[in-house]
Amino acid sequence: MNITSFLIYCVIVTFTPGPTNIVILSIAHNLGTKKAMEYSCGATIAFGLLLSISTVLNTVLLAVIPMILIVMQVLGSFYMLYLAYKIYRMDISESANELQTATFISGFLMQFINPKVVLFTMTVIPSFVMPYYTAPPALAAFTASITIIGFCAFVTWVFFGVVFKEFLQKYQKTVNVIMALFIVYSAIIASGIVELIKR
Repeated sequence: MNITSFLIYCVIVTFTPGPTNIVILSIAHNLGTKKAMEYSCGATIAFGLLLSISTVLNTVLLAVIPMILIVMQVLGSFYMLYLAYKIYRMDISESANELQTATFISGFLMQFINPKVVLFTMTVIPSFVMPYYTAPPALAAFTASITIIGFCAFVTWVFFGVVFKEFLQKYQKTVNVIMALFIVYSAIIASGIVELIKR
């Protein structure tokens, strides 16, 4: 398993601006740290739940349809390339939606309607982890690790949101290009092409 590629993918997807992060930024700026943390805790619980559902679902599918892992790897790689394109084209000033009700429940529910989070949680485990680890303790450890990375991303947007926003606005295009290239690298590694070439 390429742990570097796995970590790069997880960090970039969770730390880059998306619906949840932008809402957290707005809440921290307008309503303060306490409300932003309440929202972030709800988002984190839902994020971990979605990862757990994905892990169980993919484990069952792998037992029933052994070839599903290859299909999920390919789909996950294509999603990563699409995400790289979206990050490259992203304009943070256009991402900020209306400030939502800053509650634990709204943070929790937001994750289930956030396509970035749903697609990430459904592809990261089968693309990076399951080709190498299928034992329940290992899958649980990776699920917990990814959830912690997500929580760290949310907390970063709470405490450093304003500074981070200003930095992204100032160097937006450069940051977008660098992040997009990292995602492309992760997509190539996750696709299994490197292993095929080595053979």
